Amino acid sequence: MGNCTGNMCDRPKNTNIKFSLPAVCFVWQLSMIILFGVFVRYDEESDTHWVDTKKEKNITSDIENDFYFRYPSFQDVHVMIFVGFGFLMTFLKRYSFGAVGFNFLIAAFGIQWALLMQGWFHSLDPVDGKIKIGIESLINADFCVAGCLIAYGAVLGKVSPVQLLVMTLFGVTLFAVEENIILSVLRVKDAGGSMVIHTFGAYYGLSISWVLYRPDLDKSKHMNGSVYHSDVFAMIGTLFLWMFWPSFNSAIADHGDGQHRAAINTYLALASTVLTAVAISSLFEKTGKLDMVHIQNSTLAGGVAVGTAAEFMLMPYGSLIVGFFCGIISTMGYIYISPFLEEKLKIQDTCGIHNLHAMPGVIGGIVGAISAAAATTTVYGELGLENTFDFTGAIAKRVPTVQGGYQAAGLCVALCFGIGGGILVGLVLKLPIWGDPADENCFEDEIYWEVPEDEESVPPILTYNNHMIPNKHANMTETNFAEQH
Repeated sequence: MGNCTGNMCDRPKNTNIKFSLPAVCFVWQLSMIILFGVFVRYDEESDTHWVDTKKEKNITSDIENDFYFRYPSFQDVHVMIFVGFGFLMTFLKRYSFGAVGFNFLIAAFGIQWALLMQGWFHSLDPVDGKIKIGIESLINADFCVAGCLIAYGAVLGKVSPVQLLVMTLFGVTLFAVEENIILSVLRVKDAGGSMVIHTFGAYYGLSISWVLYRPDLDKSKHMNGSVYHSDVFAMIGTLFLWMFWPSFNSAIADHGDGQHRAAINTYLALASTVLTAVAISSLFEKTGKLDMVHIQNSTLAGGVAVGTAAEFMLMPYGSLIVGFFCGIISTMGYIYISPFLEEKLKIQDTCGIHNLHAMPGVIGGIVGAISAAAATTTVYGELGLENTFDFTGAIAKRVPTVQGGYQAAGLCVALCFGIGGGILVGLVLKLPIWGDPADENCFEDEIYWEVPEDEESVPPILTYNNHMIPNKHANMTETNFAEQH
């Protein structure tokens, strides 16, 4: 299935999206307006009746409104979605417009659809049948979109904006369902989304990339790389993500000790990952030089892996251990696993999301399951154990060892939805109606964007590196240089 067969590969590509893209944007935005008009309303803390609610609940100050607890984290997460993810993908020499611009497009659509989909599962008022949204709803919508942006990384430069919107439509829908199963049905804890966001999003994107495999992608090989300034821009995305990741993992954790602990654990895991990634990057280069691909991506892996257990009693040294091993695994993934995935499994992973999100996401799920199963009243206290794992209501008698099993089950659900959903959506995106680029035109902004004339040519001498070829110096010989000039 990952291979193109028959006329599907040989068909001529028509990248004219003059009618299809505007049609999809207009129709879907009008649909959002109608659906929001029918279903969406403010929740009690954002409605003008908040003054009445304060009286009824004997609330003495507006500072107790959830807005003041959550909005700083929301701002940080929002920056990660629109700036961090967008600029992280600007490493390609001629695809910066597509990286940031299409990131902007699918995130703006995705948050609207996510508010609806997640609202139907989590925020539906049984009295009036309306979705009640507040600041936490906005954070969760950003989380949902993060899964789709992760998936975008696998197909970066190889699909049209129409395909990306379709991919986001299905991705948000699948995310809302798997999130509901994992968090509400199984009652799994996953504050930072190692399973729900990263594992699902990565395997969703990788599965789509497998179905959309391009056997002749080598025709665009000269564009699938970076130049000096594009890697600098990508590093801006890395730094935004690295700085704000503690907010990402703690944004919807319990007020007080839960959020506090999640921020500390993430902070330490990220710091540990940086040193390890730098060490491995230098160790496996012939002359000990650092590869910017590793620094841009693998330095973030600890934030992904600590997400599930972020609000658990992981202990500071435990967070450092998680970051340490993730730095090794993620960097080794770029060196060895990415080429293997493309050559043997026919998965063309442009951004290397398997190394930054998929493997660390699975590790995070495993760490969460082990940490939950090992939880004791000695470490947590009786009330602390109940509060951390929400052992109330229907699961009031659940014990930590059983919770560990449910945590592992949640990881399986994320994998199934990611892989199964990705294959089905990939088949939809393979239809010859979406305006996707030809093999020789991939990783090129000029196909879908008006590009300034003075930026249309990049001197070949600046070309180096890409995220899937480990030996970046193999073709940089004097002979090739002479041929290029």
